[in-house]
Amino acid sequence: MNDHKAVVIGVGPSKGLGAALARRFAREGLRVYLGGRTAEKLERVAAEIRAAGGRAVPVVTDATVEGDVISLFETVSGDPGELDIVACNVDSNRRAPLLETSGDMFRQLWLQNAYAAFLVGREAARLMADQRHGTLFFTGASASLRARPPFTAFAAAKSALRALAQGMAREFGPQGIHVVHAIIDGVIDGERARNAFPEFVAQKGADGLLDLDAIADTYWQLHNQHRSAWTHELDLRPFKEPF
Repeated sequence: MNDHKAVVIGVGPSKGLGAALARRFAREGLRVYLGGRTAEKLERVAAEIRAAGGRAVPVVTDATVEGDVISLFETVSGDPGELDIVACNVDSNRRAPLLETSGDMFRQLWLQNAYAAFLVGREAARLMADQRHGTLFFTGASASLRARPPFTAFAAAKSALRALAQGMAREFGPQGIHVVHAIIDGVIDGERARNAFPEFVAQKGADGLLDLDAIADTYWQLHNQHRSAWTHELDLRPFKEPF
């Protein structure tokens, strides 16, 4: 068992991307810190990881609150071992035509998708810069590249996230930090999608949604890239997804 560590921010239900990433990293022997707003969900995922022989530390964290994010990374830095991976998987989306988008809705989407990523990225970079290595993942969306109503507010926030990832890659790449912006172009086959729009999920059919473990495998592969051939940005979509 090694002393290397990973942090996954935005861990929700067991059948969600945050949980899948945490399980994948734990399977490789990393001690995984689970950040999310709901203690019950964090404990459930942590219990699953421990039952499989892994190590998990749940830390209730609201990624839009600066003090919470700083406290999480202070906990991480206080434990032995080096920080190999940080995955910022915080995400929120709301459907609304622009004239029905309130200022509060726009602000909340920006806080959850962009500001939270800034806080997580900044604190991760503080630790990784001292080590001169580490992988920092930001989970984006097709809206990072193009805005389509009625999701203009969401796209504005995800575009800000993409700009943050680009800036951090340019600033910290030469210091040994691999910054990745992963564009999820499609619907993830998780609890949220299956509960919110089951008919759509059924219409997509076999392999029509992004498989959680397949995404997690890709993140792990990116982490293991040789530094002479790093990927900064890539898109992941089901084979039948139009684009």
